[in-house]
Amino acid sequence: MCNLYSHTRSVDAMRRLFPKFGGWELNLAPQPNINPDRPAPIIRNVAGAEPELAMVRWGMPSSRKALLDAATVRADKLRAKGKEVDFDQLLRMEPDRGTTNVRNTKSSHWKRWLGVESRCLVPFTSFSEFDQSARQDVWFAFGEERPTAMFAGIWAPQWTSVRKIKDGEETIDLFAFLTTDPNTEVKQYHPRAMPVILTTPEECARWMTEPWDRVHDLQRPLPDGSLSVVARGAKFDQPADALDISPGNELQAPAFRVSAS
Repeated sequence: MCNLYSHTRSVDAMRRLFPKFGGWELNLAPQPNINPDRPAPIIRNVAGAEPELAMVRWGMPSSRKALLDAATVRADKLRAKGKEVDFDQLLRMEPDRGTTNVRNTKSSHWKRWLGVESRCLVPFTSFSEFDQSARQDVWFAFGEERPTAMFAGIWAPQWTSVRKIKDGEETIDLFAFLTTDPNTEVKQYHPRAMPVILTTPEECARWMTEPWDRVHDLQRPLPDGSLSVVARGAKFDQPADALDISPGNELQAPAFRVSAS
């Protein structure tokens, strides 16, 4: 499960993969460590308008069952202490830090957000999987240059929930990205999943414009050999040196293309 990634490139790098979106004037600082339940840039579809760049909280609403199970456990603990429980209120206030990775797209919980109107692109330059044997983060990217690519994402507008008990109910925009089977590089460290990654303008355009029955094939692992391990151990990642890669000078390989800036 990918719960840590970085984005340290410019808006221009995003435009080489998906040219037309508003909100480009948003001042984006490099984010070498993007964590769950924190704001991150996405390019999202907006009803009646062109896609827009926005800062949105990472973590889609968890399923009703997940929250019900958590609230039930909490209620049992309170009852064991002799306390009265209003279960409906307890369920309403059950904290939901969000679901960061979406795998089961056949679930009724996720189907409501698979339409074009709920699609987004999540720019990244590297992502981390945790190596359980070495107890450290392993960072993957498209080479040491760490060019921009996109996760295939979905987003929900103005969702009301409790993210943290101390903050109470909040109404906020949320996003997550899809996962799939891992390729060879990722499987060494995470045998169950890797993010769904889009690396060409054609793939990004399809994800943002075509119905689910014509894009579900994009929920697939990258070809073996596409990714490199670029760092280990740290909880953040960014290029060691600023790179001067001019517009149009995209990195290319037989099965994929990504852009850096």
